[in-house]
Amino acid sequence: MTALLTAPPSLNDLYSKVRAHERLTVDEGVRLLREADVLSLGELAHEVRRRKHPEPIVTYIIDRNINPTNICVTDCLFCAFYRKPGDDEEGYILSRPVLYEKIEQLLEIGGVQLLLQGGHHPQLGVDWYEELFRDIKQRYPIHIHGLSPSEVDYIGKRSQLTLPETIRRLHASGLDSIPGAGAEILVDRVRRIISPKKIGPRRWLSVMREAHHQGMRTTATMMFGHVETLEERVQHFEEIRSLQDETGGFTAFIPWTCQPRHTPLEEIMGPETASAVDYLKTLAVARLYLDNIDNFQASWVTQGGKIAQLSLHFGVNDFGSVMMEENVVSQAGASFRFTRDGIEDVIRAAGFEPRRRNMFYELLP
Repeated sequence: MTALLTAPPSLNDLYSKVRAHERLTVDEGVRLLREADVLSLGELAHEVRRRKHPEPIVTYIIDRNINPTNICVTDCLFCAFYRKPGDDEEGYILSRPVLYEKIEQLLEIGGVQLLLQGGHHPQLGVDWYEELFRDIKQRYPIHIHGLSPSEVDYIGKRSQLTLPETIRRLHASGLDSIPGAGAEILVDRVRRIISPKKIGPRRWLSVMREAHHQGMRTTATMMFGHVETLEERVQHFEEIRSLQDETGGFTAFIPWTCQPRHTPLEEIMGPETASAVDYLKTLAVARLYLDNIDNFQASWVTQGGKIAQLSLHFGVNDFGSVMMEENVVSQAGASFRFTRDGIEDVIRAAGFEPRRRNMFYELLP
């Protein structure tokens, strides 16, 4: 007896599935990325955003991205920021007076959060970071959103600690939350090409899982538009969604496009970045797929103001950070900058009310 072949669902069927609050599968997510037009995806993602955030508000935060060191041993192909151990001319570890001055400048403009991450320095173990976090907390009323899963894992191994003990000690000394940096694409094949010395997808997820179990909140990210396939982009969504189902610890999802200029990756893929349409389509499908993450952040750092403003109608409800300092993406060729007033003007021009927030997406006066 010949089996009956079932026709795949049409794109309208997939749109109806999302509107009925039904989950997309990996194959369906790939179909949307490959076949759906950008305007239809934007309209649907905006519907999901309004369902989760009916109020006409777009949030942002005032923070500063401080890199305590640029010495790193991971040699990621997409990074133009790091310097190898032994580079006495350009390698650095920030002195405390310089760090304190940067924090005071942040507080002067109303900053509430310190984004603190840097390289995998072979001489900096958990004791160094504990002292750093305690010194900051003793001096300043600031939230430390710091390190990355890969840095946390490296610090623990350098100090011969288990992962739970590493996170416990860092948290107790003042680390309040962990950014999703270093996720890139959570697929082994991709990471073997662009960041083979970093932890793999399973370990990245394990660090986040343990942080969530210890009561810490974190963010999730994705850097795309390099060597990954569309299927691998959606597999990344699936890994994030599955962990969020388990722990509920992610506060936001932040996707951005790879900036290959001035990096070894430029030799593989050339200097061009993913297009604005590719960014918006991927952003919209992520909003449809990641139905258990409430907040999506624009990437004005890589896209600039106009596309970031447009993204507010493609599923985004948060404009990110004023980010009075950024040293990693800028060294790969992205040079966009925004002041607090500039961010608020862009949000208002898009038809929304700008509101400041903290890491937990609580609105501030």
